[in-house]
Amino acid sequence: MGAHAAPARHRRGTRPRADTAAARRGTPLGRTLPAALALVYALYAGFLVRGDGPTTWGHVLFGLVSGLVLGALCHTLGRVRHALPREARGLAYGALGGIAIGFLYSVSGGTLLGSAVLGLIVGAAVFCAAFYVFYTHE
Repeated sequence: MGAHAAPARHRRGTRPRADTAAARRGTPLGRTLPAALALVYALYAGFLVRGDGPTTWGHVLFGLVSGLVLGALCHTLGRVRHALPREARGLAYGALGGIAIGFLYSVSGGTLLGSAVLGLIVGAAVFCAAFYVFYTHE
């Protein structure tokens, strides 16, 4: 008869360390989602600032800078989100969403008050949705 293997020991209360090289690099979705969001945002911001006139290099540069800033902020938030508690994480996602939409509304020709109100509404909605998702999935 063969020897039986000893049952595996499970350690409770310990999680695998996230300090590995793979965790520092992130997942493919963690890199491509901010890049895709930045690309769409850049194209839309450049389109809005152009209006009815011809496309110039200034419009292209404005769109690229807007997209790069949003992509960098999304990537940074995605990297530090696990260090934040649920409430702060939801608030960060809400603030990022509200500021991004408020900025696009102001670029399209909206008033300062209108873009602030729209940004607050969208930010509150994103906060509620993000907090709900974080609260139910942890």
